[in-house]
Amino acid sequence: MKSVMERYTNSKEEYQQLNPISEVKFLQREATILRHQVQNLQEHHRQIMGKELYGLNVNDLQSLENQLEISLRVIRMKKEQMLTDEIHELAQKGNRIHQENMELYMKANLITQENMELHKKAYGTRDISTSASRNAFIVNSYNLNTTTAADQNSNIIPIHLQLSQPSL
Repeated sequence: MKSVMERYTNSKEEYQQLNPISEVKFLQREATILRHQVQNLQEHHRQIMGKELYGLNVNDLQSLENQLEISLRVIRMKKEQMLTDEIHELAQKGNRIHQENMELYMKANLITQENMELHKKAYGTRDISTSASRNAFIVNSYNLNTTTAADQNSNIIPIHLQLSQPSL
């Protein structure tokens, strides 16, 4: 590509000094050179793709094989680097998700402790463990119909309060 650009700049300088007939000849020569380069590149491309190898000798085939091996090494290194980077990013994402999970677990434990304290304040210290497990599935509601036999005998209607996070 650099050689084409150099020829262009040289031809531009020569172009200004040429007469019209020599200018046409010059451009025809340049077009012929460029056509030849395109043909060579197309032939090389076909050979790299494994086509039209019939005109090559053993040394040419060995050279082509070496070029392909070098290209494969470069491609594999690039692929390996991309996979390594992706694994690293996924590991970081996994760590962030684990950290968020731990924070949510701690918040859930804090809410459970606050619920236990609220339950203690509301009912005193009587049978907290069974009441807490019975209330575990009640979320933001009042339960006036669920009573135990002990509650029926003492005419106490339990009111179950549950703490909830404020909505933002």
